[in-house]
Amino acid sequence: MSDFDASGWSMFVAVVSVVSMVACLVLLMIAARRRVMANDNTTGHVWDGDLTELNNPLPRWWMWLFILTVLFGFAYLVLYPGAGSYAGRLGWSSTAQHRDEQQRARDAMAPVYARYASADADTLMKDPAAMAIGERLFVNNCTACHGSDARGSKGFPNLTDDDWLHGGDHASIVKTITEGRVGMMPPLAAVVGDVNDLHNVAQYVLSLSGNATDPAAAAAGQAKFVVCAGCHGADGKGIQAIGSANLTDKIWLHGFGEEAIVAMVVNGKTNVMPAQALRLTPEQIHVLGAYVMSLSRKSPQTTP
Repeated sequence: MSDFDASGWSMFVAVVSVVSMVACLVLLMIAARRRVMANDNTTGHVWDGDLTELNNPLPRWWMWLFILTVLFGFAYLVLYPGAGSYAGRLGWSSTAQHRDEQQRARDAMAPVYARYASADADTLMKDPAAMAIGERLFVNNCTACHGSDARGSKGFPNLTDDDWLHGGDHASIVKTITEGRVGMMPPLAAVVGDVNDLHNVAQYVLSLSGNATDPAAAAAGQAKFVVCAGCHGADGKGIQAIGSANLTDKIWLHGFGEEAIVAMVVNGKTNVMPAQALRLTPEQIHVLGAYVMSLSRKSPQTTP
């Protein structure tokens, strides 16, 4: 509320807030001073011949409660942020409160994580309590992209198989979680050639995993694959050091088939996993890394 890109908006909010509360008090005062329009305690209006509206005053408790509510509103605007960019006398903010609550939670959990800080991944994977903590961390921080079952979806890696773009050992997983990853394949259509060349290269890529539907085109595309070999390797098995995909397995992160492969070559692809170092402590990432590592050991499988 206190962060505005122009001082005019701050003043507008402050004025509207104060004027609205003053108007509520003025309205109450005007209504209390309104004269009785008839001697029989009615407003003087009659509907359908005998239906009248009484002019009874507000109950005193209701009126004072209304006044106290408005006064509370003024006190709130003085103590807490609400009147434009004014931060309040107490200096409170929801951001600071959330940060303090997070720190208290971390302090409370510190002794728990301290027990696992020196344990290696294999030890953690054998500890049910550690894996339960890792599962909670995964559910709260990773499922939005990788799914509640960790099988991912198109563009989001399946963590239950044995295919790892950047390495599946504990140290590599911890590095991925901590620092994030940026995967980038540049558009290569101009280098590969025309439509026929794209068809041939796509068929050759499919042939690496035994899925080619046009053997002659696949053979013709091998020469053009040299453009791709710089990242994916001459054998198409990828290079984990740069996170390039293994084209010889049956795992297709961004879609399977000639159409998907041609689209990748023509348009390129940028994929980002955000760094979690600001969300999770090193101790949490240590346990989470072991849990993620355990997922592919529990149910190893491939994704078509």
